[in-house]
Amino acid sequence: MKPETIERLRSLLAPARVLTSKEDLIPYGFDGTAVLQQLPACVVFPVDTQEVSAVVELANADDVPIVTRGSGTGLSGGSVPISDCIVLCLLRMNRILEVDTDNLTLLAETGTITKSIEDGALAEGLFYPPDPSSLKVSTIGGNVANNSGGLRGLKYGVTRDYVMGMEVVLPDGEIAWLGNKCVKDVAGYSLKDLFVGSEGTLGIITKVLLKLVPLPPARRTLLATYSTLEAGAETVSSIIAEKIIPCTLEFLDQTTLRCVEEFAKIGLPTEATSLLLMETDGHSAVVAEEAAKMEAIARRHGAIEVRVARDGLEAAELATARRSAFSALARVRPTTILEDVTVPRSRLAEMVRFVEDAAARHKVKVANFGHMGDGNLHPTFLTNEKDPEEMHRVELAMDEIFDFTIELGGTITGEHGVGLAKKKHLPAQFRDASYPLLKRIKGALDPKNLFNPGKIFDLQAASVSNEQLQNDA
Repeated sequence: MKPETIERLRSLLAPARVLTSKEDLIPYGFDGTAVLQQLPACVVFPVDTQEVSAVVELANADDVPIVTRGSGTGLSGGSVPISDCIVLCLLRMNRILEVDTDNLTLLAETGTITKSIEDGALAEGLFYPPDPSSLKVSTIGGNVANNSGGLRGLKYGVTRDYVMGMEVVLPDGEIAWLGNKCVKDVAGYSLKDLFVGSEGTLGIITKVLLKLVPLPPARRTLLATYSTLEAGAETVSSIIAEKIIPCTLEFLDQTTLRCVEEFAKIGLPTEATSLLLMETDGHSAVVAEEAAKMEAIARRHGAIEVRVARDGLEAAELATARRSAFSALARVRPTTILEDVTVPRSRLAEMVRFVEDAAARHKVKVANFGHMGDGNLHPTFLTNEKDPEEMHRVELAMDEIFDFTIELGGTITGEHGVGLAKKKHLPAQFRDASYPLLKRIKGALDPKNLFNPGKIFDLQAASVSNEQLQNDA
């Protein structure tokens, strides 16, 4: 990057909000994937939309790529920089601007932590359902950019289902507002939906308007344990087949279960081969009926034990323990690679068994857990990135898992995004005109390929070559 560009950035934002020393840049050179790393030319910290727009205008004029970043908790390499780029960190844009109880909406800046969104809604007796496991540290902008899911996704849906509008800075620096507070709006293309899940490749989201819902009056949490992996998966399929849509249906295999118990120490039954965390919410009568039905289904599929949480405190402990799965597993080996595949719920038992077989076939250690109620599993590879031979076996096992996922009619990512980590697998899922259509959309909105280049797919542009993108990946 030209020294003049750095000086102009310092003039725009003040020197303290432009980092250039290698020591300062290191924390911004990777995200939650860890194994993908690259230092940028600089990191900048805008505090409002106008400053974001000014940085983008400058970058556009000088043909400098921009990689947008929140807390860096992503698990696909989506916020990993390319060399000589600007990392635009939005953590200082972190205010809740409005909670509109008349229209059941919340307006927040993109750097607001997800838990703060949840707490802001609860303070008004309302509920923001999307709950990624990283909600205490991830930002709402990152959630929107990756269309994050969470434990409650089965009943309540994912981030996209709660985005009513957003403010976006486009690649030329122009500012656009997409969407509104109207429950119904079919005027023109649904542009906001184009930017949800776009992983920072089309625009920079600076504000988000979110839908809130009434807080459910009752909730009940159950824990079922099994002696086989398939029994838990078959329980989930039966619950859905009987037209019960619980709030949460979470699966843990024995490896994950034991690591979580060692980490959280809440009395989980570590002798079980697999565990299901089940939760229903809503009207108290419906909650009681659904809980009884789920317990009966679990026992019918051979559950060793079905335990009902005594109170809200124990239910919260169980949910928190499940959210800690990644952190707990990260203590086992030097490198933890958390993957993310989704299959039709009727194929869950096959997918669970295939993951275990693939791990055995390639002699790698894989823990498995996930949002089984919506078919989303997280095969987690416990490995050592400094061992090339072991990492080769990990890659072979991953490739088989992705291929089998697609064979079952599934998707290579249910909530983490494509980023750098999965872009080589995307063409196998998008086998018709849909794959080049992705590139046409990117080319139309960002013809210079300056916004998060090399993520999702490679795109030729005058300013950033495919060769550079491949090298940086």
